[in-house]
Amino acid sequence: MNTFFAKDFSGGPFILFSPQHWIAILCIIVAGVIIISFQRKAGPQSRHRLRWTLAIILVINETTWQLWNLFTGQWTIQTMLPFHLCSALVWLSAYMLVSKNRTIYEFAYLIGIAGALQAILTPDLGQYAFPHYRYFQVFVSHGCIILAALYMTIVEGFRPTWQSVKRVAIYGNIYLAAVFVLNILIKSNYLFIAHKPETASLLDMLPPWPIYILVIELLAAIFILLFYAPFAIKDTLKKKKVSQSLS
Repeated sequence: MNTFFAKDFSGGPFILFSPQHWIAILCIIVAGVIIISFQRKAGPQSRHRLRWTLAIILVINETTWQLWNLFTGQWTIQTMLPFHLCSALVWLSAYMLVSKNRTIYEFAYLIGIAGALQAILTPDLGQYAFPHYRYFQVFVSHGCIILAALYMTIVEGFRPTWQSVKRVAIYGNIYLAAVFVLNILIKSNYLFIAHKPETASLLDMLPPWPIYILVIELLAAIFILLFYAPFAIKDTLKKKKVSQSLS
């Protein structure tokens, strides 16, 4: 148990796309497919229980992460406040699941999936490999963010609209600006907009600061439109079909 929660883990470091990385990715995919497949045929009570279960997992997972950092002497306001995209979405997704809040859903679906997917593909794990607590915490957290957004879309029938795209773009940039100011005030690096993360990530492929922030903005816009595209195409085909039936 001491090794599982140890601050200095001797079993690492974590290696990108190693067998333990691929196993974690596969487990997330399999769990998502099984849960969504069964829940599509389930009744309201079963769906209610599933949403609450996912929400509780998100909250417990994030709470233990905060406590682990506190008890190992690593908790600081520069690193542990919930201002990173996925840190914020852990709490917001939990609330979305129990309240079925459509505004939060728009953010969870349009930008949450892409952000969590990036974290799964290039996790900020450093020395913490399997079977350390941090290994499980990262993949459970980000896997559940993706599953929550997909669950609300596929099972509960939620969907983004063009107004959703505009809201996410506007309020997302307001949030970015606010966090940028916060980073200056407390010398933090939330959203990784003060500098690139110390560990390997997809940001390493981008130009240096501050140019990479503009690239992130462009990539975010692309992903938002990409995730909205299936619904835009469906709406266009539906309107075309209605128009043809009336003519």
